[in-house]
Amino acid sequence: MEIKDLIINQKCDLRKALKVLDTVGQGILFVTENNEKLVGVITDGDIRRSLLLDVNLDVEISEIMNKNFLSLSIDTDNTEILHHINNKIKVIPLVDEEGRVVDYASINRLRRISICSPLLEGNELLYLTECIKTNWISSQGKYVRSFESLFKNYHENFDALAVSNGTVAIHLALDALGIGEGDEVIVPNLTFAASINAIIYTGATPVLVDVEKDSFNIDFDKVERFITNKTKAIMPVHLYGQSCDMGKLALLVEKYNLLVVEDCAEALGSKYDGRPVGVFGDAATFSFFGNKTITTGEGGMVLFKDPIVAEKAAVLRDHGMSKEKRYWHDFVGYNYRLTNLQAAIGVAQFERLDEFVNAKRNLAKIYNETLNKFPFFQTPIQKENTFNSYWLYTFLIGENAPFKREDLMSFLNNKGIETRPVFYPLHIMPPYIAYGEKENLEVSSKISESGMSLPSSVNLSEAEINYICSCISDFIGGING
Repeated sequence: MEIKDLIINQKCDLRKALKVLDTVGQGILFVTENNEKLVGVITDGDIRRSLLLDVNLDVEISEIMNKNFLSLSIDTDNTEILHHINNKIKVIPLVDEEGRVVDYASINRLRRISICSPLLEGNELLYLTECIKTNWISSQGKYVRSFESLFKNYHENFDALAVSNGTVAIHLALDALGIGEGDEVIVPNLTFAASINAIIYTGATPVLVDVEKDSFNIDFDKVERFITNKTKAIMPVHLYGQSCDMGKLALLVEKYNLLVVEDCAEALGSKYDGRPVGVFGDAATFSFFGNKTITTGEGGMVLFKDPIVAEKAAVLRDHGMSKEKRYWHDFVGYNYRLTNLQAAIGVAQFERLDEFVNAKRNLAKIYNETLNKFPFFQTPIQKENTFNSYWLYTFLIGENAPFKREDLMSFLNNKGIETRPVFYPLHIMPPYIAYGEKENLEVSSKISESGMSLPSSVNLSEAEINYICSCISDFIGGING
């Protein structure tokens, strides 16, 4: 349904408003002045109250519409939108600079087409209900063990530990491997801040290395010059679903005897050389935030190659408490546990992992077909020996483009299509300036300035996908026209 289907002119009569409401079935219409500026809203409730007062069906809706309504700018942050939604205000029209309705938000959807929303239509409710009925809602319960078992089986029998989020997953992996003060950990300059933050938590020093132009992943051809006698580990981040070149990494690891902690937060379902990412190092971490390929709302998982390290991590995860002697603490630990409720959702989500990955790959194919028609887009690749899960479809706008990234993002935003810029390079942000040299990080800077992501939800309908692609084509046509 397009937003125009929910818009009605203020001079229309009540009879027409009833017909439109019946057709769209949304319970609300946006009332405009000459089909342009928003001047009111009218709901099923407004009409019922009017009919009870014997208002004639021929009356103009401007007489009965709600003029005391809340609207927000289309550029309003999602957090701010959520702040305004409550039992009284259930729908908020989103308007452009001229006051025209271009989208709307509700408790179920903050944008007409969001950047990446979860699909919870499998066994999630069934498993959650079982947790509640059996009273197993905390960190003990069968679904935590089941979730870990699913990950272990999928990842070549690496020991798996469920944790409360993807950031603590990285911290726990580093700590269990003994990485700390005096150590250096090499990390890509283009990644979400959780990767570098977790290194800093341990007291170790992050060392920022630039990324490849085509994959956006750490450039292993540049890594060797940053290896010192303090270098303890490398953290490859499989960005946006494209796996790193783990063959090149293996050569470096063997030559310098380094530990590897794979950050797979965005790459569940991705593969290198036919093997799932997460099995090429000493530890690997995953995130199950709401926008990830599978979600538990918040949550994470850590894989360990060495069972002894995994056992230490399990103790650290639970306050450092001995498994043999209750309330006896062998280490200063953490409360990094995942609840049985979250794990229940995770199990249901994991059951559909292949389905979700296939949906994202099919979506990427369609986006590629659209963008590759134009000479100024760099579409995401699938490098040799890799299987890209395309977690979030991300592409670059070339310097030869007759428009700026912000122009396209703004155009799509005004069409109800949420987009997202690429991460800022870490080295330009205040907490991380000391960990990288500007002249060595130019590629990640250029990618950050020109990259953007398109909606990548697995529940996008064919009509929504076609709409997104057609809006992109319309934008280019408008520029060229």
